[in-house]
Amino acid sequence: MTTYTARPLDPAALEELRAVDDAGRETVPLTDEEGGAPLRCCLRRSTPGESTALVSYAPLRRWAAGTGAEPGAYDEQGPVFIHARECPGPVAGGGHPFANAHRTVRRYSADGRILGGRLVTEPDGFEAAFAEAFADPEVALVHVRAVEYGCFLYEVRRG
Repeated sequence: MTTYTARPLDPAALEELRAVDDAGRETVPLTDEEGGAPLRCCLRRSTPGESTALVSYAPLRRWAAGTGAEPGAYDEQGPVFIHARECPGPVAGGGHPFANAHRTVRRYSADGRILGGRLVTEPDGFEAAFAEAFADPEVALVHVRAVEYGCFLYEVRRG
């Protein structure tokens, strides 16, 4: 069985987002008083007192810029939490982050079009959802998103 790996935000994208987000707004650091925010830079939840930022992020747009794809109307941006300053990134072998709630695995083609999706309701259902997605040769990548808000959580690609 193939194991699929969650990909955090790209380090170059993080550096840009820590200055200006994908909506063109200046990034404003804040102290997370409560903790629990899903950090897309290191794929873990924040702890109280950490310096974080809520930024607008366009995952498909950034992917398309590197591949030449044209996602058209599927290009969207939304809020994500990141550390306001550099962090060590995710722990190797960390499994599937943020798996404690229902998630959607959304499939995309190489030209950036949505090919479908699947609801994952159990933490151990991710491997099956990814295997099903990548069994389709048209699928280039998948996004894992929160059901309750639709927020982008992380990306998984072939290989």
